[in-house]
Order: sequence, then C-alpha cells, then structure tokens
Amino acid sequence: MKHLLSIDDLSTDEILQLFETAADMHDVQSREVKKLPALRGRTVVNMFFEDSTRTRSSFEIAGKWLSADVINVSAKGSSTSKGESLRDTVLTVCAMGVDGLVIRHPASGAAVQVSQWVDAAVVNAGDGMHEHPTQALLDAYTLQRHLGSLEGRHVAIIGDLTHSRVFRSNVQCLTRLGARVTVVAPPTLMPSGIGAWSAAAGFETSYDIDAVLPEADAVMMLRVQRERMSGAFFPSAREYTVGYGLTRNRLSLLKPDVPICHPGPMNRGLEIAADAADAAQSVVLEQVSGGLAIRMAVLYHLLAGDTWGGIA
Repeated sequence: MKHLLSIDDLSTDEILQLFETAADMHDVQSREVKKLPALRGRTVVNMFFEDSTRTRSSFEIAGKWLSADVINVSAKGSSTSKGESLRDTVLTVCAMGVDGLVIRHPASGAAVQVSQWVDAAVVNAGDGMHEHPTQALLDAYTLQRHLGSLEGRHVAIIGDLTHSRVFRSNVQCLTRLGARVTVVAPPTLMPSGIGAWSAAAGFETSYDIDAVLPEADAVMMLRVQRERMSGAFFPSAREYTVGYGLTRNRLSLLKPDVPICHPGPMNRGLEIAADAADAAQSVVLEQVSGGLAIRMAVLYHLLAGDTWGGIA
C-alpha cells in the first residue's frame, strides 16, 4: 500500500496490524523522551485547506516523534489563496523532494486526485463529505481497547450523517472488524440512497435514538456540521437536542460503562450534553491520544520502508 486514501485501501489484517503498531506507538507517549528514529531523513508536508485542531496537530506531532522533518501548509498561507490550482501547489511542494503528503481538502475526492499527480505517499486527512480514514481507525482502535474484539459488538453512530465523512469511514471500518452498526439521524440528515448502501454494507438505520441507545455497546455522537448546511435541516437547535442529542436524561438509557465517543470538535449542548461529554465513560480524550498513536503507525508503515513489518 503506497497511500491511505480510504478504509477500502486496507484489508482486515492490515487494520489489525496498524492497531498492533499503534499500541507500541502509544507507549511512546508515556516516555520522558518521545522520539523514535524510524523516519529520520524523511520529509512530511501537512497540507490543510480546512480548519483543524486535532487532526493537524496529531499528524504534526506524529511525524516529529518519528524524527521526520514536518512542514505545515494551510490554505491561507499558500499560493492557492492567490489563485494557484491545487495541482500546481502540490506539484511545487513535491518538487522539493517530499516523501509524504497529509492532505485535508473541502472537495470530495481531492486526496485521490492528488495521489495521481505525485510520487509521494498521500494520506487522506479528510476530503469533503467523502472519507476520513485515520479518524475511523482511531475510533475503532479506541473502542477495541475498551471492548476487546469488536466482533458482534453493537455500535450506534448518531447525528449529522449527511455531511459526515467520519460516519462513512467508520461504517466501513467497524463492519470490517465484525461490529454490528446502527446509524441514527433525523430524516433530513439521513443520506440519500442509504437504504441500498446499508443493505450492501451490512449496517442498520434508525430514526429512533431512544430505541437504539439501550442496545448499544458503544455510542458515537457526530457533530452537527452547520458550516456545510445550505438550508434548514431541522427547525431549531433545541428541537435537534430534544430529538437526537445525547442529553443528561438519555445517559440513563445506556448500559453501564458504555464508551461514549465524539470525533470533535463538540457542540456542547447541541448533539451532546456536558454531562455526557464529561461522563466517566466518555472516551473523547482517549480518542485524541489514540489518534496520535494511529497516525504514527500510519506514517511508519507508509514511509519507513518496511511497509507492513514490525517496528525495528
């Protein structure tokens, strides 16, 4: 595998091997000196054309902890703000001898297109409403650390499905690992054509959050992406919270110690109440920690030369 553009680029065995590598990388976070020499002499460029805190920071730290030279490029600081095309920008950057590109772009399919233009390894850090593979990997990795094998576990994914690339990648990753997945959203935020997709991919759909929560072994709340909405998808923020938010009252519907996930950033008081975000079973910060480990593992496997071997 030269690139990571989609969960479909990975076999089940490769996902599990990434998890094993990530577990080793996780241990680095507790060391006094957080450095491995694996990517010494390699150059990684993070090209983020959308705002990001967690993904961009974790990829930057991941590269630096693996001893790579890391450069960050944003839309506002690049020549794209002067009208330069994405193609010319990435070709210019890669002409400098770059080994890896981590790209986030508002256009679906942008990462795939970039991979066809350059020789560097490309990692999709989120493309429009298409996919976000490393987020799905870190979510599944976090849940596996809590639940053990995901085989037969029931994961509920709740929220703004229409605009969510996280949901699309998670459905592929979790079902690949044997989980039973139910996605929940109001009708206006349920993607068009999801019935045919769910039948083919093996996940379930529901409009009733209160019926799904008591059966779930893990709950993943998705952010309401108001910046992507061009119309009124629900009457008001209050009505969305009442109908589909993980409120204080709904916490009592969950089985004991059910992990609560959220890819962030969270709209506290909209899709998730503060009581849920800060609950003892919330794994939101563990997702951040696991995300750093997963992204170290991805960069290691793509750039260290020993594509799917162990850590030297």
